[in-house]
Amino acid sequence: MKAYYQENGQTIYCGDCLEIIPEFGILPKLSNYHRKRIPLILTDPPYGVGYAGWDEKIPPLKWLEMCRAGAETVILTPGNGNQYDYPKPTWTLCWFRPGSIQLMREGGGFSHWEPILLYGKNFMRIDAKQFNAQTGEGNSGHPCTKPESVWRWLMSNAPGEEVLDPFMGSGTTLVVAKNLGRKAIGIEINERYCEIAANRLRQSVMEF
Repeated sequence: MKAYYQENGQTIYCGDCLEIIPEFGILPKLSNYHRKRIPLILTDPPYGVGYAGWDEKIPPLKWLEMCRAGAETVILTPGNGNQYDYPKPTWTLCWFRPGSIQLMREGGGFSHWEPILLYGKNFMRIDAKQFNAQTGEGNSGHPCTKPESVWRWLMSNAPGEEVLDPFMGSGTTLVVAKNLGRKAIGIEINERYCEIAANRLRQSVMEF
């Protein structure tokens, strides 16, 4: 399995996460003696809202089954309303943004909060936090980028050094991981976003 990009502990694979995740050797086998577990999987999967071609539907939840089997903790943002399409989580977190001008898909109101589902070991001491009303920070080249500040809040509390994102998009997970001095793996099926993520990583500077 050849990496699309690999430097300073950050690795990008271009392809379908359902095909790539089994290559990491994190899935249960007949014997778990040699099983490697990822400390944290943090991701923002498609919401199925049709905002872009890749977002026409929620991906088959087989990816979540794989991740839950191979990670200590899985954290994902399902999109407001989609949380009921996912299995019952260990805990539900929330990030909220008073003053948001982002319209909900239905109902005509404004979305001032978003749920975050956590499966497995819960290391979060605070389960809700307020952030800037802007849903994106800077020009990442992706229409649905999560704020780096939200990802930093979730990742900085996590134990371990490795993070995996099976729906990497433009690479926010890897950028935050790099800035926190963590290793990260991103999987993205769209090569255009892989290149955007690689360029963001080349430009980012680690914080000490």
